[in-house]
Amino acid sequence: MTTTAPHLLIEVDGRPATEADLRLRALDTYGHFTAMQIRDGRARGMDLHLARLDGATRELFGMGLDGERVRTALRHALEGVRDASARVYVHWQNGPDAANSTGTRPRIGAGTGGSTTLMVTVRPPAALDGRAKKLMSVPYQRPVPHIKHLGGFAQIHYGRLAERAGFDDALLTGPGGLVAESAVANIGFWDGSSIVWPDAPLLTGITMALLEPRLPAAGLPSVRRRITLADLPRFRAAFLTNSHGVAPVAGIDGTVFPGDAALLKTVTELYEGVEWDRI
Repeated sequence: MTTTAPHLLIEVDGRPATEADLRLRALDTYGHFTAMQIRDGRARGMDLHLARLDGATRELFGMGLDGERVRTALRHALEGVRDASARVYVHWQNGPDAANSTGTRPRIGAGTGGSTTLMVTVRPPAALDGRAKKLMSVPYQRPVPHIKHLGGFAQIHYGRLAERAGFDDALLTGPGGLVAESAVANIGFWDGSSIVWPDAPLLTGITMALLEPRLPAAGLPSVRRRITLADLPRFRAAFLTNSHGVAPVAGIDGTVFPGDAALLKTVTELYEGVEWDRI
C-alpha cells in the first residue's frame, strides 16, 4: 500500500465515475453520505458509519443498505491507498427528479424495481491545524437535521459569511437563540462539572457518538441540555467534534471562553484512544 491518496478519485458502484454518473449527481441533490478519515486502511466507528448509511437509506429510499456492500466499495476505491479522506454517497439509481415516459417522477422504494447506487470519493488525509476556533452565530437550522444529507447551500453560505467577518465557522441556531451545531461539526460545552451537548435538532456526528458514552468513565459526566446564546457566558470551555477530530472553541460572537487545557487534553485523548476498525 502507498501512503499517498490521489487528489481526487471518484468511483460509482465499484468503477471509475463516468461523465453520465457525474452529470446525474450534479443535478440530483436528493441523497445522503458519510465522511471518514482513513489511516492504515482503517476507520474509527465503522459500525456507526454503516448504521448511519443504512438508517438514512431506509428513511429516504425505503430499503436497507448492506454494510458489506459499503465496505467492498470503500476497499475497492482505496486499493493501494493507506491514508485518506473518504466519503460514501447514496443516491437512487435513476435520480428522483428523472422523469419517465409519462412525464412523472419515478417512485422510490422497495418493490419499485429501482435500487440505490454508491459513489465513493477518496482525497488526501485531513487533520486539524491545532488552532482554537471562533464561531459566529447565525439564525439557521438544517432541515431533516438527523440525516447527513446533500444540498448544504445554507451551511456553506453562512460559513463563508462567518469567515468574511473574521471567524472560523458558523454556529447554527434556532428560535430564541437555541444552539444546535456548527456548520460542519458538533459542539460540546464544559460548565466545570459536566460536558453539555445541545438538546436541539442536530446531526449526531460519528465523533460525538464515539465520545459521548466514553466520557463518564474518564470522570466527565455527559448530558444533553437546552442551550441558548444567552447561556454561553456560563461555560468555561467549548470544543468542536467532527471526522477531523476535536478542536477547542475560543469564543462565540462576543463571548470568550476561559478554556480548560486539562479538559481538552482528556477529551482529545479519549477520541484518539478509540480503536480503528478494519474496512
